[in-house]
This record gives sequence, structure tokens and C-alpha cells, in this order.
Amino acid sequence: MAHASDAPQPPSADFKPETIRGAAGFVRVGQTRSGQWWFIDPHGRPFFSCGVASVNRSGRAGGRSAQPGPYTDAVARIHGTEDPQKFVAAVLRRLRAWHVNTLGAWSTAEFFDRGMYYTEILEFRKIAPETTIKLGGASVPDVFDPKWAEACDQWAAAICLPRRESRDLIGYFTDHELGWAQLPPLAKSGRAAGRPLRPSLLQICLSLEPGFPAYHAAWEFALAAHGTLEALAAAWEMALPNKEALRQLTRGDTPLLSPGYRQDHERFTREFARRYFAVCAATIRKYDANHLVLGCRFDGTPGAAVLAECVYPSVDVLSANEAREPSDERLNEYGSAGSRPVLLGEFSWTGDNFTRRAATGDLRGLTSVERMLARGRAALARTMTHPAVAGYAWQRWADTPDDQPPFGGGLVHIDDREAREHTELLSDLNARAVALRLAAASRPSNP
Repeated sequence: MAHASDAPQPPSADFKPETIRGAAGFVRVGQTRSGQWWFIDPHGRPFFSCGVASVNRSGRAGGRSAQPGPYTDAVARIHGTEDPQKFVAAVLRRLRAWHVNTLGAWSTAEFFDRGMYYTEILEFRKIAPETTIKLGGASVPDVFDPKWAEACDQWAAAICLPRRESRDLIGYFTDHELGWAQLPPLAKSGRAAGRPLRPSLLQICLSLEPGFPAYHAAWEFALAAHGTLEALAAAWEMALPNKEALRQLTRGDTPLLSPGYRQDHERFTREFARRYFAVCAATIRKYDANHLVLGCRFDGTPGAAVLAECVYPSVDVLSANEAREPSDERLNEYGSAGSRPVLLGEFSWTGDNFTRRAATGDLRGLTSVERMLARGRAALARTMTHPAVAGYAWQRWADTPDDQPPFGGGLVHIDDREAREHTELLSDLNARAVALRLAAASRPSNP
């Protein structure tokens, strides 16, 4: 069986030794002297990861926990149910024909160790639901709760330990699109820009029920910085007769925004994020020190305070999902001026920003499909050449029942027919990914 590492690769790569992360004999990642990040296969050869997420019989995100659906029925009709390997073999043949070399998040174990790189997603947030902070825009584990760390340990023992000798495994995503509840940055005017204003992480933790250890950690943090409730209220420019008053503000979706609060919020967020990434990495490496830690699949940029703690050795590769067109600005922010590699855990050109007609400078005379593919080609080709990006994954394997081809998100339709409107272009770009990156590296402007 052909292996993913048999795909076209750079003839050689001059890696900076101090940048290489991972264990020899397994998939690693490193930065070349030209500034590009590449994954490195177990034989020491660089490769660019071209993946597809949610490769499983349900066709849905969720992997091992995804419920059967219409795509499951189509698979049973076409491939039968007596020999499960018929479906697996058919999928792998298709993926190789499209020059895919990696199974993304939520792909299931029946596809693993079959000659194609793969990733696992652990979803540490979900393993102890009683420790999840879910208030306002926050959806994160209570990193101060020992019960969460204990649950992570048990889960990693079950999932990571059996995979530690796999030569095809790239590494582990810790979670999927956590809600970090960050304040939007200030515009030049001094006002908050971007997202609608809602209570942020520190305010939310201060407003939890006392059963959450994060509640006590947040109040200890705030009072340690300011001494008394009165001094805290003055620093944050608010009326705060008691702790319950702050909780009522949060329940009313009223955010704290003063400069003093912002400063404290950033320091608390960094400590919260540091604990999250450190616990996840230590737990994974306790049971599998051979594979990479791929971070928590950010839903766009999570804010400077969180990114500041998303660093090696707690995170080997930053992962982010991009429903929009990935801009150089966001990729630069993820890559932190070349200091860390980036894996786009989800990419697709089916969103509105690829299909709608622009107000100015639009591609005139094109249909919506032609516009989608033209913009999609340009976006993915540009992403492939960005020095921080070591790989990407198409958003999902199969359409959902609500998808309307040719604007569905899958590479196969709900009846398992190939979505040629996507696969032909995607196959071409995947086949040329290495050549595109090598050409970019040779340009004088490359970092």
C-alpha cells in the first residue's frame, strides 16, 4: 500500500536544529533557514500536510461520538455492511487520488495506521462536563479544578497510550473552538472594535457559583492585586458594593470595559491559558511523548493574551479554523512573526465571503460557482505559501443534509457521489503544494 510519505516532497531542507519539535522516528515539525515551517516524516523528510476533517461513516464532526445519519445509510447501501474494510479502502483510494495525505480531526480509528498521516482530537473540555465554565461567551474547562485535570489524565491514558508507537500519527488537538470570552481590541479611537461587547473571562469567572474553583481563583487574583473591594471598584471605575453586584452585571450581559479592568483581565487570561495549555501538554506527554501537541483549534484569533501562552513546549503547532478567507494578517498573528508553525484545522471556500459579489473590484461576468472557485484557488494557494503554515485540512468529508450542491461543504455528497466542483480544484492545488512552497521560499522577499 502506498504511503502518504511517497507523495512529492522537497528534495532537501536545511532545518534550524533549535526549532525542531517532536521525537525522532515519528512525525516532527521544524523551521528551515529560509523561514518556512514543515512537518517532518519519521524518515526525516519534510512534507506539507493536505488533510480532510471528519472522515468517518457518519460524515459528521464528532468522530467517535458522531451519530449515524443519511450519509451512513448511503455508505451501507453502496459498500454493504458485511465487510467494513470495503468502505475504508474506497475512501483511502479517493483521498490519495486527490493528493490528500492527512486525516483531519474527527476521522475515526478504522482509517488510522493505513498508510496515511492522521490527527486525533481529545476534546478535554467535554470529558468532565461539571467542570465546564459556560456563561456568557465563555466555554472553557475550569483549569483550576483538580477534577478536570484528573479526568484529562484518565482520558489521555485511554486515547494516547495505545497510539504512542504509531508512525502515521502527527499529533493531538486538545479541544475544538473553545470560547475564551476575550475583549475586542481597542481601535485608534480608544473604543472597542470588532465583536459585540459581552462580559469577558475574568468577569465571568468572578460571577460563577462558588462551587467552581475558578470563582475563588478569580477573586483571589483580583483582591491580591487591589487589596479591598473598594479599591478594586475604584480601579475598575465601577460601583461594587458586594460580589453579588458584579454577578448581576454579568447576568445582564453588561461588560466591564475600563482600562484598569482590561489590564487585570489580560493578566488573568494569560494565567488561565497558561494552565490550560500546560495541563493538556503534560497529560498527553505522560502517556505519549512521541507525538506533537497541536493546540485547541482556535475559531479565528482568540486574542493576544491567549496567543501569548500558546507556545512551545506546551503547544508544538498552533491550530486554527478559518471559515473566512485566511488573510496574511491573521496568519502572521497565528505564526507570531515566524516563531511558531500553524496548522489550519478547517478550511473551505464555500462560505459567503467566497461566493457573494463584492461591492467593488468584483470578478465581473462570473457565476457564483466560478467566483467561489476563483477566490478559493487564490486563497488556498496563498495559504500554502505562507511560511508559518505547515498544513491545512478541508472542512469535512461529506455534505450535511442541509447542504445544497455545488455549495456544500463536503468532498462527497450525502449519497457518496464525488463533489467534483471541489475535488478537481483541490486535487490540483494539493498536488502543487510543495512546488508552490519551494517557489515562495526562493523569492527574495520570503522571511
